[in-house]
Amino acid sequence: MVAKIRDVRVVTTEAPSGEDDTFVALQAAETIGWYGPVTAEIGRYVEAILAQPALGEPVNDPQRLQAALRTATRADTSVVASWAVGVMDCAAWDLRSRLAQVSVANLLAATPQRRVPLYASWLSLDITKGIPVAAIKRVNRDGWQFTKWSLRKDPATDDRKAEAGRLAAAVRAVKTVLRREAAFDAVFTWDPDFACLFLDELDSTSIRWLEDPLPQCDVQAYGALAMTVPLAVGERLLLHADSEAMLGLKLQAFTLDVVACGGLTRAVDLVTAAHTLGVPVYPHGRSFVPAVHLAAAFPDAIAAVEYRLQWEPVRQQRYARPWLPTQGVITVPRSPGLGAAPRSC
Repeated sequence: MVAKIRDVRVVTTEAPSGEDDTFVALQAAETIGWYGPVTAEIGRYVEAILAQPALGEPVNDPQRLQAALRTATRADTSVVASWAVGVMDCAAWDLRSRLAQVSVANLLAATPQRRVPLYASWLSLDITKGIPVAAIKRVNRDGWQFTKWSLRKDPATDDRKAEAGRLAAAVRAVKTVLRREAAFDAVFTWDPDFACLFLDELDSTSIRWLEDPLPQCDVQAYGALAMTVPLAVGERLLLHADSEAMLGLKLQAFTLDVVACGGLTRAVDLVTAAHTLGVPVYPHGRSFVPAVHLAAAFPDAIAAVEYRLQWEPVRQQRYARPWLPTQGVITVPRSPGLGAAPRSC
């Protein structure tokens, strides 16, 4: 007998101030699948728009559930809608794996990797206001595949050329401390003209990649930029977005967010397409847990998953079984489930 989704619940848990507090639970055959934590707004969207269409859908057919959720959003292109579909999809994968009594990685691939490499990011550390040498050296010793640092443009500055020079100097200083190249994230604070000023100040071959410099995902602007700098984009690729156009860019890294793109079901298709085109995939750390299962199942396509040093350890404490990396590697549990069940439920 095929198990069908019988209940969808949105659960609010205790969380530190400013942290996401909402988990979504799907129930079938006396078993519960979980995903979270996410924002309360996403939880409300699940309750209002997605819960009813999911009821009665077979647990063992991810494509059918994805189609039902897409139909329910009625082509809503908002960030919240895309995240809500992704949350439901990941909770369904958790439920599916619990019923099958294998890990999600084992559902995605017959022989997944047990150990997944990670790269570390520390985007709350402002390296442009003085290099914290001791902190950077400490991170560098922890065995990560590489590291990524924030390169936000100061919105208050009027001297754009001087600001570009300041950011370029910070990149050179970090490389001196690390004694190897690093990736940098502009966190959507640049524009195309500022990127050109920056490249006038720095040899682009000295960085691993520059991530998300522009405030909007403008494929045409990114296409021009990708010709001059190793570029990483993908975090803002949502459920209904044109992935073909993005993957057609000359990318150094495709940094999709596994939940934001619509969930594991869609992420599998995106990773397969990227690998076919020769585009390296480095999943975004906001959706760390499902990204690790995805990387374990597709090691030839995914070289490493982002581990957000300032946020992921706190997030892991919200789970019933926290995951802790060792020397830049995470070991994928063999136990059933995704690994995103809340500690308090």
